Amino acid sequence: MAGPSKSLILDPALQKYYELNANRYKYFRWTPRNAWLTLVYVGIVPGILGYVAYKTEGKYDPRGKRRGDTIAEW
Repeated sequence: MAGPSKSLILDPALQKYYELNANRYKYFRWTPRNAWLTLVYVGIVPGILGYVAYKTEGKYDPRGKRRGDTIAEW
């Protein structure tokens, strides 16, 4: 028969890890490392991507090009 049987023994270390992972928000603390990573991934990276997107908007048009044509419009 498929499925676990009643004699299945669960690993206590894995059970503890699963519980900790499910309740991770209860154990979170702001540290300098967490603050820095949050600033980088929420502020700096989207800012850089937005700047690049703004500067190159409308510059490239790959549709309808033939071999030898450049994709840069200006």
